[in-house]
Amino acid sequence: MIINLFILLLLSSCDFSAGDHYTPAALTSKKSVSEIPIKEYTISDGSESDSLVIKLNDSGRTKADQLVDFAESLKGITYKYGSKDPNQGFDCSGFISYVFNHFDISVPRSSIEFTNFAKEINLKEAKRGDLILFTGTDSTKRVVGHMGIITSNNGLMHEFIHSTSGKAFGVTNTPLNKYYQGRFVKVIRFFRDDQL
Repeated sequence: MIINLFILLLLSSCDFSAGDHYTPAALTSKKSVSEIPIKEYTISDGSESDSLVIKLNDSGRTKADQLVDFAESLKGITYKYGSKDPNQGFDCSGFISYVFNHFDISVPRSSIEFTNFAKEINLKEAKRGDLILFTGTDSTKRVVGHMGIITSNNGLMHEFIHSTSGKAFGVTNTPLNKYYQGRFVKVIRFFRDDQL
């Protein structure tokens, strides 16, 4: 069961693209958010060996704007499947994991693990800092396989930042265009309303 779950997570974590690519130098200074109170939640399929402990920030200290600003400071870092290391590159969930972990907010490592994680929000109500989830490149398979962080919602167009294996091949801002609308699964929110 664990091996099957691992293989499923590995195959569906983000789009894959092979090859070596130049990686810009990563940020060397880590912003400190000291002693943030954390709430733990356990997600389980019923067996103890497959349970996942999730920790969510409940302090009010990290604001969505801080998180998005930090995420945007990483633009240009190249895509690398399976990586959450800025010196190597990021896949989509590695990028999300790196950004949230920078603020001591524990999140799942794989995009599929976000499927039933956090509070679902209507796309029209999405705000800066919410996560937007998509299928993998095959939109007929309605399984989460890609994700990003909402950077703006002006009522007419949403924009998000993500690490993509597509044309930009790395961390970039993208409008929620027709292509991504076809892959859209849902928006989830980690932050309380007073943190947005």
